[in-house]
Amino acid sequence: MNDRDESDDVGGPEAAAEPILNEMALEYVEEALSDIHSLNINFTQDEEQRSVVLDCGVEAPGGLGAGMALIEVATAGLMEAEIQSVDLDGTRWPHLMVMTDQPFEACMLSQYAGWQLKTDDYFAIASGPMRAARGKEELLQVAGYREQADRVCGVLETGQLPTPEVIAHIAEECGVKPSGVALCVAPTASIAGGMQVVARTVETCLHKLFELGFDLSRVVSGTGIAPIPPVAEHDLAAIGRTNDAILYGGSVTLWVDGDDETIAEVGRDVPSSASPSAGRPFIELFAEAGHDFYKLDPMLFSPAEVVFQNIETGHVQRFGRRDEKVLVDSFGLR
Repeated sequence: MNDRDESDDVGGPEAAAEPILNEMALEYVEEALSDIHSLNINFTQDEEQRSVVLDCGVEAPGGLGAGMALIEVATAGLMEAEIQSVDLDGTRWPHLMVMTDQPFEACMLSQYAGWQLKTDDYFAIASGPMRAARGKEELLQVAGYREQADRVCGVLETGQLPTPEVIAHIAEECGVKPSGVALCVAPTASIAGGMQVVARTVETCLHKLFELGFDLSRVVSGTGIAPIPPVAEHDLAAIGRTNDAILYGGSVTLWVDGDDETIAEVGRDVPSSASPSAGRPFIELFAEAGHDFYKLDPMLFSPAEVVFQNIETGHVQRFGRRDEKVLVDSFGLR
C-alpha cells in the first residue's frame, strides 16, 4: 500500500503508481541473483535472518554490470542508464548517461541517498526504495509519501558488508522482518560503487530545485551525463572523484512545463557554480570541512550544467558550464 497525503505537495507525482517502489526494485534484485557469475558479485544469506545481501564490490570484484544493477535497484527500475564515450580534455572517456520519464519517483522517492545508516560500529549511506518504507526523511514527510511493504530493498554505499545486527536495525526502521530485507552493497572506491554515485546527476539537480522551492511536478522528464571516475585507492579519495564527476562534469537536461519566468529566477542558483566553493577539487573542500558534509556549502551539490527545455513555450534556458580543468586534476589526467 502507498500512503500519500495530497495536502502536502512538493511538486511530486499526484500518486505513485502500483506496484510500490520496493516491489518494483525487488524484481531487479531477483534478476541480479540469477546472474551473479557474469556480474562478478557474491550472494550471502544469513541462515537465521534469511535476509539477502548482494556484494557488488566489497569482497567481490563487481564491475560495469554490477554498477548497472545497483542503478536499477536504487531507482526501482524507473531510470535507464548506458555508457557513452565522450571527449574529456582530448581523451575519449567513459561517461554514464541516465534518463527517466518518472523523475520524482525514480530520484526523490527512491534513488536519493538520504539515509545515513549508523550503528555503534557500522556506517553506510543508504539509498533506494527502502527509504520510502522507513519514511523518516524530511523530503518524504513533506511529500506525504510512505510505503507499507513486506519486503524492502536498497543500496548501501560502504566498504563493509552489513552484519546481522545492522540488518535487524534496517528491518526495524522499515517495519519488516529481517527476512524481508534485500541489500546491494558496494564501496565508493569500486567500479560499481562509483557508477551508482555518478548516476545521481538528475537526482542531485532535482534535490537542488527542491531546496530552492521549485515545483517538481513541473519536471516531466530528465537526462543526465557525467564521467565515470577512475577507481580511487580508498573511499575518501573516491568520494572526492565521484563528487567532482557531478559537480564539474555533470550535465542535466530537464523537460518542464509552465512559465519561463520562474525558471529564469531559480536557474542561476541551480548549478554547482552558484556556490563560492566551486572551482576546487571536492577532496580539498571536504578536508577543510573536517570531512563533515554538513559543514560544506549546500549550494555546491548540483551538476555543473543544467538545461531547461520548456515543452509548452519552446524556450530553452541553460545555466552553468562543465569545468574540465578540475576533472583533469581530480582524475589524474595530467
